Amino acid sequence: MANKRSFDEIFALAANRKGGARAFEKTLSDPLPPAKLARIPDDRWLSTMSKCVFQAGFNWRVVDSKWPRFEEVFDGFDPARMAFKTDEDLDAYLKQDGIVRHATKIRSIQQNAAFVREVAAEAGSFGKVVGDWPATDYVGLLWMLKKRASRLGGHTGMYFLRFMGVDSFITSRDVVQALIRESIVDQDPKSKRDMTAVQAAFNDWAAESGRPMTHISRTLACSVD
Repeated sequence: MANKRSFDEIFALAANRKGGARAFEKTLSDPLPPAKLARIPDDRWLSTMSKCVFQAGFNWRVVDSKWPRFEEVFDGFDPARMAFKTDEDLDAYLKQDGIVRHATKIRSIQQNAAFVREVAAEAGSFGKVVGDWPATDYVGLLWMLKKRASRLGGHTGMYFLRFMGVDSFITSRDVVQALIRESIVDQDPKSKRDMTAVQAAFNDWAAESGRPMTHISRTLACSVD
């Protein structure tokens, strides 16, 4: 980690590739503040995590085009309803038109509905738990999703949090390439040790720059050729 560049140096690399600092700055999106995350209803968290599960390994545009039908079929992703679906209910979904009929992923909706309810019971809402989670322990949130949720490990969990507006990083191919270049890791970070090293690097860059991890993640991605 001692060899890594400062954030300003990495930002300069990205800005040079993206038309200058002012132009690149306009491409950076801000995460939602904790108070706004806390106000997002539990059904929207379940809907987005379900969409990310169905998009994993599948054509994202196809899933997007079908999502209004998913909302109809799965009761608006109301966790209270979905958590108590029976095996017969889940089998019936496989006969529904207009959705992706993948049995394991359909079952994950029921499992994640139960997960959302369990987490919400700890603090009043799922959004409050996520909103209160410190960005400096983002990898802890990822591990919680991997351990307690269904099919939300790895990139699926990262994209879920990003799409919901959580301050986050995604270990995309370009981000990993940048992390390797900066001597943070020597391969795609999968282990807890490597992810802890990545978190520490992001924490350093955040403290140095005052920027959220979402900005830092995109800056890293855009700094590689």
